[in-house]
Amino acid sequence: MLNFCSLYSGSSGNSLFVGSQNANILVDAGVSAKKIVEGLNSINVDVSNIDAILVTHEHSDHIQGLGTLSKKYNIPVYANKKTWDAMSNKKDKICDCNMNFFNNNEDFEIADLIIHPFDIPHDAANPCGFNFTCNNDKLSIATDLGHMTTSIIDCLENSKFLMLEANYDPEVLKCSKYPFLLKNRISGPNGHLSNSLAGKAICHLIKSGLETVTLGHLSKESNFPELAYSTVLEELAINNYTCNDITLSVADRNAPGQMVKIG
Repeated sequence: MLNFCSLYSGSSGNSLFVGSQNANILVDAGVSAKKIVEGLNSINVDVSNIDAILVTHEHSDHIQGLGTLSKKYNIPVYANKKTWDAMSNKKDKICDCNMNFFNNNEDFEIADLIIHPFDIPHDAANPCGFNFTCNNDKLSIATDLGHMTTSIIDCLENSKFLMLEANYDPEVLKCSKYPFLLKNRISGPNGHLSNSLAGKAICHLIKSGLETVTLGHLSKESNFPELAYSTVLEELAINNYTCNDITLSVADRNAPGQMVKIG
């Protein structure tokens, strides 16, 4: 069995919990170490029981509390080499014994978890999403991706649970206060995934056994939780699915959600 909880998810900071019988993992540490500890306490997980922090990429909303959290609680950190090189200010706080390297698209293991980091299109050094597999249960995380690719879909297939980005609504983005260049960056091929594209991906993945989806990494300025949710439901309806075919929720940017049990 796998467990998942979004502690914090949004353009202002991200940290996710993934657990199995023998491992407790954080994906990213994009808020303060204090907030992450508080979030873990709220789901009855002690930070001293965290076995590793996995890093998707070096943007501040994914690594803000990384150095402090690893240093204070002696937690190993896993990232690929280009990401390590791009976060030197956090790397300086992390002792050598806690620095671990993986290669995108190559499996590695932590306790009973098989972890597969896969390439995603985003304007970072070498960003990735993650598959977590334990026995026959598969959980996937894919945020900060400018567009959906065939290779990403292949990695996400056969997942029972998916945390998927639904960052923005194109019309709301157009009317937002963001400057023109930032609007283009968000909607560009190496930016973020829109609500409708998230919905289209979910419709495809239902065919391979997807049961539960949490929409995450919503923009504060160019999206709303209700809009992301309803847009995905519209895509489901277009493809002859209903809310009975999938369990759908939206992650909160400021507070931990419910623990999801997979398997």
